[in-house]
Amino acid sequence: MGKLWGGRFSKTTDEMINEFQASIQFDKRMYQEDIAGSIAHATMLAKCGIIPESDTKAIIDGLQGILADIEAGNFSFDVALEDIHMNIEKRLTDRIGEAGGRLHTARSRNDQVALDTHMYVRKETANIAKLVLDMEKALVEVAEKYSDAIMPGYTHLQRAQPILFAHHMLAYFSMLNRDFSRLKGVYERADIMPLGAGALAGTTFPIDRQLVAEQLNFGAVYNNSLDAVSDRDYILEFLSFASIMMMHLSRISEEIILWCSREFSFIELDDAHCTGSSMMPQKKNPDVSELVRGKTGRVIGHLMAMLTTAKGLPLAYNKDLQEDKEGLFDTIDTVKFSLSVYSAMIRAMRVNQELMLKAVREDFSNATDLADYLVKKGLPFRQAHEVSGKSVHYCIEQKKWLMDLTLEEFKQFSPLFEEDILEEIKPETCVANRNSFGGTSYQQVELQIKTAKEIMKNQQAIVDEYDKKIKL
Repeated sequence: MGKLWGGRFSKTTDEMINEFQASIQFDKRMYQEDIAGSIAHATMLAKCGIIPESDTKAIIDGLQGILADIEAGNFSFDVALEDIHMNIEKRLTDRIGEAGGRLHTARSRNDQVALDTHMYVRKETANIAKLVLDMEKALVEVAEKYSDAIMPGYTHLQRAQPILFAHHMLAYFSMLNRDFSRLKGVYERADIMPLGAGALAGTTFPIDRQLVAEQLNFGAVYNNSLDAVSDRDYILEFLSFASIMMMHLSRISEEIILWCSREFSFIELDDAHCTGSSMMPQKKNPDVSELVRGKTGRVIGHLMAMLTTAKGLPLAYNKDLQEDKEGLFDTIDTVKFSLSVYSAMIRAMRVNQELMLKAVREDFSNATDLADYLVKKGLPFRQAHEVSGKSVHYCIEQKKWLMDLTLEEFKQFSPLFEEDILEEIKPETCVANRNSFGGTSYQQVELQIKTAKEIMKNQQAIVDEYDKKIKL
């Protein structure tokens, strides 16, 4: 079988080279985008008088038949034809004859693959936006469910100050909210139409690029043909978004792994989201969190690979750019799977409020509140800090907690202590008093939840709009 580009060559391509340069094994997933782009291109060629209307009708009918064959599993992809574009074009020509050969008028595989990839990234960005939103909803639902649960807050993985568990969950909501914003940027850069750039310099035919963009619901058209075929910024942005978002999931994974260990026992994961041991009957392993933590490195690796591939490429198209897809596709699959399983796991986990509160009562995370108490009585903070530190040292020596001390013991360290000190250093009071904007108080967390719901309402409108735009 001759190559569709074989006219200049006197020898057939070595079979090993065919296999080496073929991308059909992975780019065949873009068949819907390739066919939709070709239908739009053929429609434009006819409207501009470049090919006859009858040829366009035959092309569209043929392409729709090929789409049905692929979706029914009745299409065999040929590695000798290299990629999804040539596989479809060859089948089209076999099916409708000479008219199929006119489809490639005024375009190159360079702008064709750019179009397919833009459309695919745009579609998957819209799909992932839904999953990010669902993960945000899961975090807010759990925050509301356990809105009064108090836990130790940590710095350096050492107990620092009492916080609300809901406050902790909402910190991850904030991270995902930023991820959603980054994803909007990816969509915007993917929503630019490259077809009509040709191989690199445009075309001599009187095409209407705006008409193609309108058919495919693109918001903009590349205004430089060199940039159109060589730009992979939107892929880099997607991989960057994915790497940062997976890093956020990896951070919560690390905490969940710790929290469901016997040493913490702050949470218990649902059996449906854990596995056991083939040897140790008692084990309940947090595999979802461990896998997400592990897959984060893989996604970051794809970003580094693409940056390295792109950094030394001259304009315009180079075959190196074929390397953009395997890492991109794997990242899309990984992100979608990770978000889906995580949302379900977060919703199903059980929080051990009693044990978390016990942990806060049996530590010195209220030491800052002890110092703040003295500051409110007029003592400079540095002196109050020293008094609090000495009180903690005394407790360690006496094998007590601050809540165990009597008023007489407190007065050893400062005459400013009064009977209300024990109330002021209770975990519930410590939490309630941190009422600065964005703090962990009950009031502030309630406000954060309300704000989160407003944010998600706006995000839902964006997701709905994306859905309309990606339907072809």
